[in-house]
Amino acid sequence: MIDVAVIGVGQTRYGMFPGRTLKDLFYEASREALDDVDKGLDPNDIDEAFVGTLSTGGAQLGNFAPLMMEAAGMVGVGARHVENACASSGFAMRDAVSAISSGSADIAVAAGVEKMSDLPRERNRLWLGISGDVEWERLAGTNFAGIYAMMARRHMFEYGTKISHIKMVAVKNRQNALENPKAQFRSAFTMEQATKSPNLASPLDFSDACGITDGASMVILARADLARSFTDQPVLVVGSGVGSDYVAIHDRTSLTKLQGAVDASVKAYEMAGIRPEDIDFAEVHDCFAIAELLSYEDLGFCDRGKSGIYLESGITQRDGKRPINNSGGLIAKGHPIGSTGTGQICEVVNQLRGRADTSARQLANVGYGLTHNVGGSGAAVAVHIFKAME
Repeated sequence: MIDVAVIGVGQTRYGMFPGRTLKDLFYEASREALDDVDKGLDPNDIDEAFVGTLSTGGAQLGNFAPLMMEAAGMVGVGARHVENACASSGFAMRDAVSAISSGSADIAVAAGVEKMSDLPRERNRLWLGISGDVEWERLAGTNFAGIYAMMARRHMFEYGTKISHIKMVAVKNRQNALENPKAQFRSAFTMEQATKSPNLASPLDFSDACGITDGASMVILARADLARSFTDQPVLVVGSGVGSDYVAIHDRTSLTKLQGAVDASVKAYEMAGIRPEDIDFAEVHDCFAIAELLSYEDLGFCDRGKSGIYLESGITQRDGKRPINNSGGLIAKGHPIGSTGTGQICEVVNQLRGRADTSARQLANVGYGLTHNVGGSGAAVAVHIFKAME
């Protein structure tokens, strides 16, 4: 199997940009990614591209990937659209890694884009609902907030997790976003404010959820043996794993575990030849604050049911032993659905290069970084592990 390295990353600022188009956003991310390849890359040398989107912006999906690549000035690259709900670009990354590691491509692109502000809130809820089990969940009146609220309630019942633990996730990630110039929500947020936030789906409040977001991101990969001809700071993809589970949560054996995340992480750890305790920092899928707590357990960072205590210990803080969502996560950085997976990778790669946007955000002494991208309520999960090339 051929080793794979990241040679360039780029992403837009995340937020609500009603005056911008999908093409505009994708172009910006692609320019930054190409500029990030410090020794230069001819777009004509890219063999394949995988572009993730759920298309909440109502794009015509028939030729979506070629259309985006055209906007990026990469006409002629073999491109295809990847859709796997909120894990779309995480799976695009998996496909790009597989294309290179199998020998079918030397250089590949994984990217994602979403334009959620184009549609009324009702249409966004429709698209997100379709990412669940339409017949047994959406048409029965359940939405994702309700589903994750059920997970939270069950976790509280089984393990004694407190509402304050859920709030602590939101407060931590909002605080982290203050230093991230590309984050959507950059305002101080206290525990007092979190406890006074309007109810969303008990026990979750609006402060515990991500918002409606526009944005794009791109990752450029190459065979590891070619990487240094493109950049002085290549980052190895040392682990890659995907998993899936029942779409409807009532079919699962547990409401407090995402089996797809467990399976994906085990595969990624085995490929990397490391254990969970070797991970120095991670960007995890906190679409709702309870999802971050579940990720601690699913990824093996703490024992089952101990995520609240793990969070309370301070380990996941920026200055803790294992910072989680230093970017602000989905809750504060933003969740432009199709862009989220590759956006997480942009963050991890820049941290491993020592090139965070600001010195305040740069983590010290990081070796292994992990990304965890979840589709819907956990039916599809992509996990990737990275390490700077020596």
